[in-house]
Amino acid sequence: MKKNEITFNDDQLLHYSRQIMLPHFGVEGQQQLKDAHVVIIGVGGLGSPAALYLAASGVGNLTLVDFDNVDVSNLQRQIVHNTESIGESKVDSAKKTLLSINPETNIHCINKQLTLEELETLITDVSCVIDATDNFATRFLINRACVSQHIALVSAAAIQYEGQISLFDLRHEDAACYACLYAEGGEENTNCSDNGILAPVVGILGSMQALEAIKLICIIGETLKNRLLIFDALALQWRSMKLNKDPNCPVCGNR
Repeated sequence: MKKNEITFNDDQLLHYSRQIMLPHFGVEGQQQLKDAHVVIIGVGGLGSPAALYLAASGVGNLTLVDFDNVDVSNLQRQIVHNTESIGESKVDSAKKTLLSINPETNIHCINKQLTLEELETLITDVSCVIDATDNFATRFLINRACVSQHIALVSAAAIQYEGQISLFDLRHEDAACYACLYAEGGEENTNCSDNGILAPVVGILGSMQALEAIKLICIIGETLKNRLLIFDALALQWRSMKLNKDPNCPVCGNR
């Protein structure tokens, strides 16, 4: 089968009809989703809505990476899991939910913490990576792998009542990377378990990660390349900041 060759039957066309009818999308866009492979690292508060929407929208291959198990405290916001999956690995729990929504999506599970070399091998030739993790060390590792392999990275973070999202489109030489925004080792680690999080905040940011991935795959609209969106849930306001590639960045500056 040639790449982007239309391969849908009548039932599948009906399944995705609300997307196919969209301007600038069509059956061609749906086929691009079917041919895509998205890696989601972290199947928690951000990764849950991202994975749910990408599977439901028809992404053909999803790889889920997480080494944690489902805990009762996760269920307040990690909506891909449920009470029956407490104690189960997050990737296996998520796979069951995603296949119940769209059994035609191929779900690949990796239940371990990956090294830089393993991550670089994993993401070779994928459509994009979604960073849905909750600590700086892992985010820096993911960023280095994506810079090395020239893979687009959709990164988001959320804490308490705030969040942020950006797309580091590392397929392009002029794209800023995560280390252009935050210096490695220069940030204190913050996470939801220490600071709290309002459930819909991660829902909003994770859903937007799925949206950016779809726009990137289907080549529609304007992505968040070299832009950072900052969300204030209490004021219900968004701020947009321009990101510039740092020519002296230790990660991407000498690509």
